[in-house]
Amino acid sequence: MKQENLEKILALRHQLHAHPELSMEEVWTRNHLMDFLRENTKNLEIVDCGRWFYAVYRAENPRGTIGFRADFDALPIEDNRPDLPYNSTVPGVSHKCGHDGHAATLAGLALEVDQEGADQNVIFLFQHAEETGAGAIETVDTLRKLGINEFYAYHNYGGLEQGTVTLRNGIMHCASTGMTIAMTGTVAHASMPETGVSPAIPLAKLACALPELAAAEGHSGLVLCTIVQLAVGKKAFGVAPGYGELSLTARAEYEVELDALVAEIRALAQKIAGESGLELEITYADPFPETRNDDRCTDKVRAAARALGLPVYEVPEARRGSEDFGHILKAIPGCNFGISGGPDTPAPHTFSYDFPDGILETAVEVYKKLIQL
Repeated sequence: MKQENLEKILALRHQLHAHPELSMEEVWTRNHLMDFLRENTKNLEIVDCGRWFYAVYRAENPRGTIGFRADFDALPIEDNRPDLPYNSTVPGVSHKCGHDGHAATLAGLALEVDQEGADQNVIFLFQHAEETGAGAIETVDTLRKLGINEFYAYHNYGGLEQGTVTLRNGIMHCASTGMTIAMTGTVAHASMPETGVSPAIPLAKLACALPELAAAEGHSGLVLCTIVQLAVGKKAFGVAPGYGELSLTARAEYEVELDALVAEIRALAQKIAGESGLELEITYADPFPETRNDDRCTDKVRAAARALGLPVYEVPEARRGSEDFGHILKAIPGCNFGISGGPDTPAPHTFSYDFPDGILETAVEVYKKLIQL
């Protein structure tokens, strides 16, 4: 990678890190990235799609069309790294998942392709709202019309030698969805709880049943149910509560098993609420599909890594964390892979995480090699 281009995307990454925006709020981020490409490229067409955008490099005699995705939203996590000169300027919001690095990588690839050319058409997708699972699905109809033959994206992880490419055939990331189960009864004086209908015991009964529903027996892959909040009533010792909520994340390696788990939870909630005389409402949030890699495209990532002399680590089981790139992989063959920032890189979604600048060039070179193969 040209040193000048590397320096530009390092600065870009730090600018993005300092100005994080939450999912569906990425106005400055999107505009800044489009301005960067306009100022630093000559041969790209930039297409503004509202909340997201893509750029296109058109080859003279293309042998195909290849696509790459970068997400650019941030997380509602405080950036407690005052040692960084580019620390987040937005209280309570930060790039603790490395999307600033993903976007800078794709911008770097755009600079290199713009200057060096390619024998394929290249689509550079800059996508919003990955963290909530709402972004990628909004891009799919447009991407289908672009005639893309294969699509790639990467994520940063730690724990292995810096630059190690991590991948897996088949399911790379689990499917998941959030559920909030609300039960409504009637309040009563705490001295006469029998005169009201409290959701406390019914919700507790449902919570205690979740581990059995998610037990490994009878499932082909990982199935997991995590309670994220259980709230009933208020701390008023004279009042027996009349309303409560149980919020959980249901997760499974295979979407079909996630759907079955959600149906079982819903049926049990209906049964418990009905037996207890409670009204029931179930809502869903942050749905993610399974992320299934195409075997041929995964083999190409292996070949690209080895051609560059990079270590390759075969991920033994699907990663539990979800990734909305799975929506794109349902429409277009591709691969979602990882690149390690080094053995001491903190895990994403933690206070101490910061995207490791040392892998920016590595990621750009892997993408360039995929275009050549």
